Amino acid sequence: MIYFYLVDINTYSTWLEIDLNALKNNVAEVIKMTGRDVMAVIKANGYGHGMRPIAQACVAGGATWCGVARIEEALVLRRAGISNRILVLGFTPASKIPEAIENNITVAIFNAELAQTYLEYVRIHGGTLRAHVKVETGMGRLGMPVEVVAPFLRALKNSPIQIEGIFTHFARADEADSDSTPEQIRLFNSLLHDLDQQGLKPEIVHAANSAAILNFPASYYDLTRPGDLIMGMSPIEGKPLPAQFKPVLTWKARLISLRTFPAGQGISYGSKYVTSKEERIGVIPIGYGDGFRRVDGQQALVGGKRVNIVGRVCMDQCMLQLDDVPDAKIGDEVVLVGGQGSEFITIDEVAQRWGTINYEVVCGLAERLPRIYIE
Repeated sequence: MIYFYLVDINTYSTWLEIDLNALKNNVAEVIKMTGRDVMAVIKANGYGHGMRPIAQACVAGGATWCGVARIEEALVLRRAGISNRILVLGFTPASKIPEAIENNITVAIFNAELAQTYLEYVRIHGGTLRAHVKVETGMGRLGMPVEVVAPFLRALKNSPIQIEGIFTHFARADEADSDSTPEQIRLFNSLLHDLDQQGLKPEIVHAANSAAILNFPASYYDLTRPGDLIMGMSPIEGKPLPAQFKPVLTWKARLISLRTFPAGQGISYGSKYVTSKEERIGVIPIGYGDGFRRVDGQQALVGGKRVNIVGRVCMDQCMLQLDDVPDAKIGDEVVLVGGQGSEFITIDEVAQRWGTINYEVVCGLAERLPRIYIE
């Protein structure tokens, strides 16, 4: 992964610009909206944006926790100097428990067998392991059934595993009119009430992902877990991002070739696109090797105008039809995601063309793309 903060962008033929001020704004807006602490979820290399700079900006924006999927990600943050609390939301191998304890990393426990394995490691290596219990309320993935949580917590009392938190995850929080999320909240609340009555309720309770932050205020609890929302992406398909949240990522390139071809010229592999008349065709150094998919009907911005990407996307290049931009020249800036003039291509638009979701677009951005951080 290539990280740069202050560079001459003319050095690069294609690059990602990451607006850290927008990111900090988005974290602050979540705190303002919810009145709760934020666990910034920055798994999968910070949703493709670059884990270390993203974590540092989230903390600067007010996040008190960082959430990751794997302990290896948590260790990257510790080595980068992040001292905030970190929760590994996914599975942590028992062999990594000593490192978790040594680095003050909190792990998730989602079944009793896992807890027993962790206990054995803690008793051998010493120390206290901090953990949050994950509860299954309707996601159908990881989590303890609600009926076993109380006896589980009771069994761990006075053990070297300190259960400091409890959480769940929503399956359909992006559907505001669905009964699914209110039912998950009801089940979770019922469990929390029972645990409180028995003196077993952990100190920290959390549930709200990005979509729930926008749709279900009843899910805020003690802290929220935004991911794509703080990255400036809408967590609700077909619904634009609320105005107070700012786009963070822009994907740019430069025209590296510009030629006028006669009618009947095949463009790119298989000559799938054939010029119907004399046409100006430009080339940019972006392809599926960068995470830009081989999908028809894509567009880019050149000279503040939308232009069509024509022919098959190659591993390292793709071609643009530039008849509508007569002033275009080699070296001009091209935007794949982001704004230019009055035009804007959102990550959601790209995701729709690719038949996927915005998370997958950014998580698929190749490591070879330089990330340039702007403050």
